[in-house]
Amino acid sequence: MIASEFSRLVDERQVTAKPLQLEATAEERATLAKRFGLVAIDRLEAAVAIERHGEALTAHGKLSAEIVQSCAVSGEDLPVTIDEPLALRFVPAAPEPADEEIELEESDLDEIPFEGHVFDLGEAVAQSLALAIDPYATGPEADRVRKEKGLNDEGASGPFAVLKGLKTGD
Repeated sequence: MIASEFSRLVDERQVTAKPLQLEATAEERATLAKRFGLVAIDRLEAAVAIERHGEALTAHGKLSAEIVQSCAVSGEDLPVTIDEPLALRFVPAAPEPADEEIELEESDLDEIPFEGHVFDLGEAVAQSLALAIDPYATGPEADRVRKEKGLNDEGASGPFAVLKGLKTGD
């Protein structure tokens, strides 16, 4: 198992009906911010209830975070609040077939395999945070910067602008 910046190992044999509360420390938030290319993660918390379904375990709850990311246009710091529902499914890892193509069903795509009796709920929460981040978030200065750089005019910067310059006689 690869070490995670926000590791919260859960032993499947110790799962109870009591929801788990996860909260990242300042050091964990700083290393996750670096991993995800963020300016900062000011808060990362999750409340998760885990239930057993045969050999699989499902985790449902809520992820809450306060992050600071760079505006995709101006580069300015952009504070963002993330509140996302969590729905995770942990399954025992199956042996990998030797160089054999396999067909995945839709229900197989959101499964997180684990080996032995332990799975990393913290890493699953961290990955859920990464998926919730808008990579193209823009701040209040984005329109001004677009205008200054000439990026607002679709005709001047669109896909046919280069072709227009190649036209003979121009």
